[in-house]
Amino acid sequence: MKGRILVVDDDRLTRVALAHQLALEGHEVRDVDNPIPALALLAEEPWDLVLTDLRMPTMDGLAFLRRIRETRLATAVIVVTGHATVQTAVEAMKRGAEDYLVKPVDFDELNIRVEKIMARLALERELRLLRRCPDTPDRYHALVGRSPAMRRVFERIDALAGQASTVLLLGETGTGKDLVARTLHHVGARGGGPFVKTSCAVLSREVLESELFGHEAGAFTGALRQRRGRFELAHHGTLFLDEVDDIPLDLQVKLLQVLEERRFERVGGERTIEVDVRFVCATKRDLATLVKEGRFREDLYYRINVVTLELPPLRERREDILLLAECFLAVHADALGRSNPELTPEVGRLLLEYRWPGNVRELENAMERALALASGPVIAASDLPPAVTGGDARDGCERCLASRESLELKPFLAEAEREAIRWALGRAGGSQSGAAQLLGIPRTTLRDRLAALFAEEPPTTP
Repeated sequence: MKGRILVVDDDRLTRVALAHQLALEGHEVRDVDNPIPALALLAEEPWDLVLTDLRMPTMDGLAFLRRIRETRLATAVIVVTGHATVQTAVEAMKRGAEDYLVKPVDFDELNIRVEKIMARLALERELRLLRRCPDTPDRYHALVGRSPAMRRVFERIDALAGQASTVLLLGETGTGKDLVARTLHHVGARGGGPFVKTSCAVLSREVLESELFGHEAGAFTGALRQRRGRFELAHHGTLFLDEVDDIPLDLQVKLLQVLEERRFERVGGERTIEVDVRFVCATKRDLATLVKEGRFREDLYYRINVVTLELPPLRERREDILLLAECFLAVHADALGRSNPELTPEVGRLLLEYRWPGNVRELENAMERALALASGPVIAASDLPPAVTGGDARDGCERCLASRESLELKPFLAEAEREAIRWALGRAGGSQSGAAQLLGIPRTTLRDRLAALFAEEPPTTP
């Protein structure tokens, strides 16, 4: 699971280095230099983890931890400390911090600690979902749905769970490929083994190679000690390669060898390591098209395209929208210790009418936002994102179309989307993660739209 992490440290070099390393691992990261703006961010939106220094001039680390615990019970905290304040770090753990790291922070150790916390948060979320959504069969590991489209997905999972074949998951961003991969693992024969996920989209070629294969000490600059890769960590379990369409061509050759032989060498190593791993891959783009364009190896395509499972977009399973919305509200209300609010009939109508381009993930983000803004026991239309209510878009379109006699629809819509992206990037200071939040879409979707709409020149921020 990749999470939302807030890094708080008055030492700029430490803060930026930690944020950069966490971003390389695929997390959404913000960094601030003291607890005051951090508390404001924590009050505005949910965060999975806070990574904070203990000694800062504006507020003592223990006082900051106490404030976090008062407002965000579900947010995990890791404290970062110098050798001289280890005892203080231990005291912080007694007061609710989950872990501590000693400066200078070892990045491998950081990644291990964060991954452990994210795995716990994912499990807790799934357990809350199972408790709060009685229509969800336990067997399907927090997948929610009773539409015909989802019943077909459940049937396909049952058919594939006991097999060892590689599975290719197809579907738009936000349709739940991660949950389906976990479900295939947990209900199958390997359910007692590890489930390991790697997102291939957020890492550079060199980092991805080290992430998958591991490396020996001294294999490259910065490789201070041996590190096991994802192939080894998934031994006797399942390895989920998300966004496999983004793997560089030269690395696809090495992946193909592992898929065929179940053996490999670490980066900089000579010893051949054998593994017993089931592979589940996911793609957001059509691999057959990429093969024709020369951007994906044909032999690798046939190797991973053994069995496919296609996930429907949310607009094709509208019977599940209100069920999912109620489940997400229950899960996030439970995490915050709040009572579960109800949806008004108007809100239900708006949720059903909206197209949900970001699919289930966008719906969950919308419900989390609505819960944060709701002032009473009911979710009102004003608590929903503007994209869902359509007010801002309708007003703008009416003004724009008032003086026109005709228009070409495709270029009109493309330019409108460009302007929306320019606006969001400007408001977010050029941050793609921030812009994606403003637009109510996943960052990967924004990146795809940037590539499609600004192919000739990058967007300028207003």
